[in-house]
Amino acid sequence: MTGSGFIKLRADDNVVVALRTLAAGTELDGIEGALSAPVQAGHKIACAPIPKNANVLRYGQVIGQAKSDIKPGEHVHSHNLGMEDHSLQNHEFASQNTPLAPIDHERTFQGYRRADGRTGTRNYIGVLTSVNCSGSVARFVAEAAEKTGLLDRFPNVDGVVPIVHGTGCGMSGVNEGYAALFRTLSGYAQHPNFAGILLIGLGCEVMQVSDLVGGRPIRSDGALRYMTIQQEGGTRRTIEKALAELEGIADIANKAVRSPAPVGDLTIGMQCGGSDGYSGITANPALGYASDLLVRHGGTTILSETPEIYGAEHLLTSRAASAAVGEKLLERVRWWEDYTSRNGGEMDNNPSPGNKRGGLTTILEKSLGAVAKGGTAPLSGVYEFAEQIDRKGFVFMDSPGFDPCSVTGQVASGANIVVFTTGRGSVSGYKPTPCIKLATNSDMYRRMSEDMDLNCGDIVTEGISIERKGEELFELMIRVASGEQTKSEELGFGGVEFVPWQIGAVM
Repeated sequence: MTGSGFIKLRADDNVVVALRTLAAGTELDGIEGALSAPVQAGHKIACAPIPKNANVLRYGQVIGQAKSDIKPGEHVHSHNLGMEDHSLQNHEFASQNTPLAPIDHERTFQGYRRADGRTGTRNYIGVLTSVNCSGSVARFVAEAAEKTGLLDRFPNVDGVVPIVHGTGCGMSGVNEGYAALFRTLSGYAQHPNFAGILLIGLGCEVMQVSDLVGGRPIRSDGALRYMTIQQEGGTRRTIEKALAELEGIADIANKAVRSPAPVGDLTIGMQCGGSDGYSGITANPALGYASDLLVRHGGTTILSETPEIYGAEHLLTSRAASAAVGEKLLERVRWWEDYTSRNGGEMDNNPSPGNKRGGLTTILEKSLGAVAKGGTAPLSGVYEFAEQIDRKGFVFMDSPGFDPCSVTGQVASGANIVVFTTGRGSVSGYKPTPCIKLATNSDMYRRMSEDMDLNCGDIVTEGISIERKGEELFELMIRVASGEQTKSEELGFGGVEFVPWQIGAVM
């Protein structure tokens, strides 16, 4: 229900959401009593009496409990809304997992067919590092390639991307942190948006180049070269050798050309960051609709950020393809409860200050809006961070809520496009994977239009339907997959957003 200046999302909700900033004393249609204080756009207003300790409902779901009696017309936020301990009990596994009807007409995009059967949306060469200690040399190599015009003879190559990070040593070689990093680096080395990889290590690190390569080609096309700085004889000689190797890789990469590929070859990483009170109303459900469209075409979409589905996991377990899939999701949530506890944190460490300024109050409220990105398709699988996605459909990959880290895992898992919703205004990019930015509200879109690819705020301001916006996004995804540059690509983002998840002690 939409009133003058507000929207009520479900009939049984006891709060509404302000669609514009409302002054104190404003009277709202159907709500008894005038506003007792100003309410910013995206924030909640009680539309019925809410007794102390009673549930507060948004989306028809519990987002917390009243910390005091709340009168109709009163602003509902951190001062009077809290959250009790969350329980993972009473899940109805696989109770709402009806498959979506497949699309009977095939859509295609112009992609790069790889030897392993996957399809890339970009044609980069990666300079991948095993350890922080080889990061500067990897950047020197990429800079030297640009300065010398190495790619001038290879017009089909999109560029040389150094993939550097802050770990790879000072860590255990046998624990879950090592395994996560190993999966991440291996995933990037095999990524379909890379036509070839040059792997550079220092030589004495825990994450050994020889272990990553393992005596076997990790790319079926043979476009993998590797070296260590210590073995090559230092920085200058490594750069010289690397440039020669890059020329050989570029010769292979340049032979790749775009050709028609089924839309089902797309794997979309779905993210939200800098969320606000509009996220769960506009951009996230529009992305959810586009996700369903892609799944119906045989594609794959990845939802992540485990701490940001906390409180909404029941909406996913009910859509699980089987009880085993639902249990695997809960196992990851339980792992996070233990992980945060033993590190002196808590699962309700969200929303962030920016989220709260945008109108979000509890992690339950944020999670319910975040899950909307996943549409309605059955949950076909649950994966660990950076684990290779081996099935089609809507899946979940475990990750932190920290966006660059979460996207890094999704790219390592095979995402060849990222779609990122934001209400406060996030700026980032994720080479080698293009990132489409969705604005949740029109005010932010106008301020940051040079960074945003699509405005979803017109769902509220212009009455555009979720379905129409989802279809618009779906068409944009196909164009970007075919080579259209996103705003983050035009701005040159992607140099600092490779952030592997560091789990465990730094030693």
